[in-house]
Amino acid sequence: MANLKEVRNRITSVNSTMQITSAMKMVSAAKLRKATDRIIQMRPYANKQNEILSSLSGSLDNSENVFAADSEGKKVLLVLINSNRGLCGGFNANVIKAAKKQIVESTNGAGFKVITVGKKAFDAFRKSDNLLRDHAISADNHTLYDDLNFTAASELPISIMDAYANGDFDKVVLIYNQFKNAATQLVQVEQLLPIETEKAEGSKSSSDYIFEPSKKEIVENLIPISLKTQFYKAVLDSNASEHGARMTAMHKATENAGDMLSALKLSYNKARQAAITTEILEIVGGAAALDDA
Repeated sequence: MANLKEVRNRITSVNSTMQITSAMKMVSAAKLRKATDRIIQMRPYANKQNEILSSLSGSLDNSENVFAADSEGKKVLLVLINSNRGLCGGFNANVIKAAKKQIVESTNGAGFKVITVGKKAFDAFRKSDNLLRDHAISADNHTLYDDLNFTAASELPISIMDAYANGDFDKVVLIYNQFKNAATQLVQVEQLLPIETEKAEGSKSSSDYIFEPSKKEIVENLIPISLKTQFYKAVLDSNASEHGARMTAMHKATENAGDMLSALKLSYNKARQAAITTEILEIVGGAAALDDA
């Protein structure tokens, strides 16, 4: 059994850790509420905008809309969205694992490039095995989280659209965590480009509306806005998921620290009682020896 000083030191250490994890849990809970409100407000708008764009794009020829043109997908850009910090369970690892799966299980000989939003994915790919390090990785774009807003989040999708239009990539895929609740985050592998169109023959979108200006002009103006919105929605989803995952992880860590603290206090009391019993026995033995003398 460990001596009293060692147990006391461990109790102090665990108690300090529990205070830290408890504070982190409360901070994440406060941030989660704001992040949740933002993504809940953004989703209906982004989903409807994407639905309109897909419907309109489906009625145009590929020659009229370069962002909806079919391709073989030989040059794929993976955009990984995660966080700058850890201590959030499997939040970052799940995104990295999904990206690796896309690369390793590719069956059409596609060449992959990776762009990361957040330090964790950037560091993971930079320090990974040779298979993954061979894929060019851009800057980690971690400053996006310093002041998360639509304007700041629009810079990266604009550069991605320019690269796609120039033929640098045939396909762009977003990989991020979708927020469901504080305990559940779902990894999404979502195609950003080319735009997935709906071929809706005789539907309301092609027969019940009069377009002014032309449908082509509307689509050309709507595409940049829609793609920036879809990317911003993914970042907000990831941001809310991060706080939810960290709050859950810190809650579990606090509970585990409490259990460990209880076990250590029990061990300390046992050791202290054993020491007291030993001292009593020594005193009684000494007194008995004096009486015999």
